[in-house]
Amino acid sequence: MSVFKPHYIFEKTTKITPGFLKELGISNLLLDVDNTLTTHDNPDPTPGIPQWIEEMKSAGIKMVIISNNNKERVEPFAAKLGLPFTSMSCKPLPFGYKKGMKILGGNRHNTAMVGDQIFTDVMGANLSGMKCLMVLAIQAEEGAGFKFKRKIEKGFIEKYLKQQGGAL
Repeated sequence: MSVFKPHYIFEKTTKITPGFLKELGISNLLLDVDNTLTTHDNPDPTPGIPQWIEEMKSAGIKMVIISNNNKERVEPFAAKLGLPFTSMSCKPLPFGYKKGMKILGGNRHNTAMVGDQIFTDVMGANLSGMKCLMVLAIQAEEGAGFKFKRKIEKGFIEKYLKQQGGAL
């Protein structure tokens, strides 16, 4: 399997259900922030995310935020959702993924990454030996670096969506 291939692609984070996770044997989630739980640099979760977090918690799914952002960005956001976090995670390198699993007491077999970027979230999950549940970005970013990266990702995403029959 290619390190750039997500195991599943979802239309948005809230489409991931506890039942789907249980079928995969997943009891722990590593969560990206920007364009996964909220728009880029937004201090507030996207509508529906707080309820989704509570649904996951009620189902016994443990979660931690892992982000490449700094502590000043991630800590207040994680606090709003009542989640532990790790910042400056160096995704796609496995360090942040391993730290997230340790926080949750999980392993690569019962943990999955939820994120929106192939070259960080998906690649890092695959390098860490865990499943990646990719979500389509909530909103297009403005920076030239993001636009370039998204243009390259587009071909991968289209290929995987075709293979999967569309976003879940």
